[in-house]
Amino acid sequence: MTDILIIEDNPELGRLITDFLKREGYSVEWKTEAEEGLICLKKAAYKLLLLDVMLPGMDGYEALQEIRQEQKLPVLMMSARTDDQSKILGLKLGADDYLDKPFSVEVLGLKIKALMRRAYDMTEDRQLLTYGNITMDISERSVFKDGVKLAVSGKEFDLLEYLLRHPEQTIPKEKLFNAVWGYDCMSEQGSLNVHIRWLREKLEEDPKNPILIHTVWGVGYRFGGAGE
Repeated sequence: MTDILIIEDNPELGRLITDFLKREGYSVEWKTEAEEGLICLKKAAYKLLLLDVMLPGMDGYEALQEIRQEQKLPVLMMSARTDDQSKILGLKLGADDYLDKPFSVEVLGLKIKALMRRAYDMTEDRQLLTYGNITMDISERSVFKDGVKLAVSGKEFDLLEYLLRHPEQTIPKEKLFNAVWGYDCMSEQGSLNVHIRWLREKLEEDPKNPILIHTVWGVGYRFGGAGE
């Protein structure tokens, strides 16, 4: 999962923002056209979008309208349009914040941190696990999908935590069961199958055709990666 997608057509500013965010420890993808950015959003998950207003072809407002039909990720709009009406329009269309150009990268960094905390109910000292559009807060024992908190608790949480700590690895059923329930547990391994089904119902768009929790027939399960 990439942390931040940037859609900015100015090559100097795009490069400046990209370099700064990478130094801050974020993974970044940069596109110069809204149409390219929309394709990226359909193919992959991002934690936050930096969206310029004035773009060639589709502008930022049009792109935001399309994004908000399917995506709930935090959006920070950037624009040289500093009048109130432009800001109000961006916020009404679904932007989470608005940054006037020119701006310092330090201010940009602070706004990004604030949006991340607000969107994922995170504080900086919390331990997080992420994969695709799924984020797990270990300290608070909470799980988010596209920034929306899910009702995942108990053994479901423990099971998902183990899977997220071993992404794209095929884990034998016995090993997974023992890791979550314990070697001396009197429960049957059938409990594992039930909890996997419950997790799929909460995490997957189509639980019958999972793209996150894969069954590796005759072996066990794998979180993420391509299906069999």
